[in-house]
Amino acid sequence: MPLPSVVSKPHWRAVAYAGAALVLMPLLVLALSWNSLDTTIWNHLLETQMMRLLGNTLVLTVGVASGVVLLGVSLAWLTSLCEFPGRRWLDWALMLPFAVPAYVLAFVMIGLLDFAGPLQTFLRSWLGNDFRMFSIRSTGGVIFVLVLVFYPYVYMLARGAFLAQGRGLMEAARILGHSPWAAFWRVALPMARPAIGAGAALAVMETLADFGAVSVFNYDTFTTAIYKTWYGFYSLQTATQLASLLLLFVLLALYTERRAQGSRRFPGVDKPRQGALFRLRGARGWLATGYCLLVLATAFIIPLLQLFYWLLTSDRNDFDDRYWSLIRNTLALGGIAALMTVSAALMLVLARRMQPVRRIRSAVALANLGYALPGSVLAVGIMFAFSFADNQLLVPLQAWLGLEEPRPWLLGSLFALLLAYLIRFMAVASGPVDTSLARIRPALPEAAHSLGHSGFSVFWRVYLPLLVPGLLSASLLVFVDVLKEMPATLLMRPFGWDTLAVRIHSLTAEGDWPRAALPAITLVATGLLPVIVLIRRSAQSISRSKVR
Repeated sequence: MPLPSVVSKPHWRAVAYAGAALVLMPLLVLALSWNSLDTTIWNHLLETQMMRLLGNTLVLTVGVASGVVLLGVSLAWLTSLCEFPGRRWLDWALMLPFAVPAYVLAFVMIGLLDFAGPLQTFLRSWLGNDFRMFSIRSTGGVIFVLVLVFYPYVYMLARGAFLAQGRGLMEAARILGHSPWAAFWRVALPMARPAIGAGAALAVMETLADFGAVSVFNYDTFTTAIYKTWYGFYSLQTATQLASLLLLFVLLALYTERRAQGSRRFPGVDKPRQGALFRLRGARGWLATGYCLLVLATAFIIPLLQLFYWLLTSDRNDFDDRYWSLIRNTLALGGIAALMTVSAALMLVLARRMQPVRRIRSAVALANLGYALPGSVLAVGIMFAFSFADNQLLVPLQAWLGLEEPRPWLLGSLFALLLAYLIRFMAVASGPVDTSLARIRPALPEAAHSLGHSGFSVFWRVYLPLLVPGLLSASLLVFVDVLKEMPATLLMRPFGWDTLAVRIHSLTAEGDWPRAALPAITLVATGLLPVIVLIRRSAQSISRSKVR
């Protein structure tokens, strides 16, 4: 049901179309970038790198998708349907790896598991100098790290799907003679498949967008090729063309996920379950506990302990003016981007609710597709568009006005970077805001209208106070995502605007793991905030479902 409008309908159409235009702008630029080719660079890429880029991207995508589904579904099954020692706290603790950026876990794992790392050094002292363990600097190592970082996407959604299935269907399967494994395979898994597919699609999109982890491993993908083409060959157009090829992989992942879900939607037929269905006793229970603890320790506890060890044993004291400037820049970017993004998301959500016609809904849905665009794709799309605007419009305009030193205003500006954040994280902000708006009953603004209030008075006195919790959650999620975003920040930051993520990249590129520990711990500590928000929201959602 549409809510009483606070602004006229043409304004809502303008808001929705403007949001869609923001996403279409970099996509249009990517398409137009193919009007000419730098044949020298492309011949070099085709002869030396293209097949490796395609193969690495495909292997990485398939490997991470398979790994996150296997790990996320198995953990979700254990914590949502089984009872075993430690299940109650492992239930939420297994979401903590969300707080660790992929590039942080990447350099920690290399520091721990490389040939000269503490683990292999200890094993050689025990088993002899001829002992050789698997190489972490390999395709398997990259997949291993990204699976540990991204499995919470599948875990969170699959766990919610399993909890929502209720007791009736599973008990009916058991009455018909199916074992717990057969009941899971025939009943629970098919019903949870849409949620699992959505989680796997998110993990795949994050994998395709990743730059930090693959650069730490020196594993060539399209994101690293975009960076090298931009800063190595100084060819923004070729980088834009590579970005459009990367976008094809993203669109293929989205299409596959939508097709997989299209014919696999099941209606809810039972009340959410209030307790575990299977009690794992004895050795089975402790095996389940050990499995969950192993994943949690590998993905979160051990890396965090290693970071603290490096921090405490490092000879260099990086608590200097430069480090505090990094913190100021990081917090400033996060705060400004959160304010802009949440404000834009609020306007889009209101536009869809105030005028719920098909065109408006489609425009808002398009505006929320920015999260599917990797940061490197957004960076080159925006910079290519701004480069054209500067060179063809703004610089000639400055010369016509008689300015002594005409210079680009948009290219390399803070506005360009903030615009990339706005497009990329619009969907992140829209979720909590939309949820809060859905809880406002139409009777409340209708009562305000009957008392003589209209327009922005209704928004200020009715909507805004009730939307505050959702706005704060959205701001926090966007803030932390901006802090951890590396590709867009690395490619687009203005001169002097280095951040903690950029500092980690520069130190890990030099192999200086101990000095990278300080900014990494800062980011991990900050990343815990949205994880806590997600855990609380999940618990509240389950509690409300049980009450119903």
